Amino acid sequence: MPGPVLTSAIVEGYSDRYAGTKIAVGHAFIEFPIMFAIFFGLGYVFTYAWVKAVIGMGGGILLIFLGWKMIELRRKGGGEKAVLRNPWILGAFVSASSPYFFLWWATVGASLIIKAVEIGFFAFILFTIVHWMCDLLWYSFVSFTTFKSKKFWTVKTRDIVLSISGIIMISFGVYFIISAAYFI
Repeated sequence: MPGPVLTSAIVEGYSDRYAGTKIAVGHAFIEFPIMFAIFFGLGYVFTYAWVKAVIGMGGGILLIFLGWKMIELRRKGGGEKAVLRNPWILGAFVSASSPYFFLWWATVGASLIIKAVEIGFFAFILFTIVHWMCDLLWYSFVSFTTFKSKKFWTVKTRDIVLSISGIIMISFGVYFIISAAYFI
């Protein structure tokens, strides 16, 4: 699903061909513990309304901040600067700040893990590795392609991409905050 991690890979890929790889590693720091928590039966934690509210509010605020930083880069004319200094941290932040990331793992992801476990522990490990490799390859491809294509970008193109990415990130943030209010 297109979202904050993809947007980050595009924006960071402009200045770092390996940003998607680093973002995927940061993403994994959040994703692997969730996979193992579900494996060990703790997936139900994500069904509590107060947990959803905290993740939604905190995540929404963080996404608004990151979106604003993207727009700020455009205003300052800094397509070569990073939104955060460390793409690994950015990958973890945008993953941890997305309530839909947790919702996906509490529903679809949990059912996939349960099906893998029914086959055996090896199937769970294989699922975990293959799932992350797909993330790694996709975000690496996105940032590498962005980096390699930037010579075709005009200043206006870069500004439009940064603005749209920032607006998308802010929109996700606002939507997550509004959605979290329903859990309060």
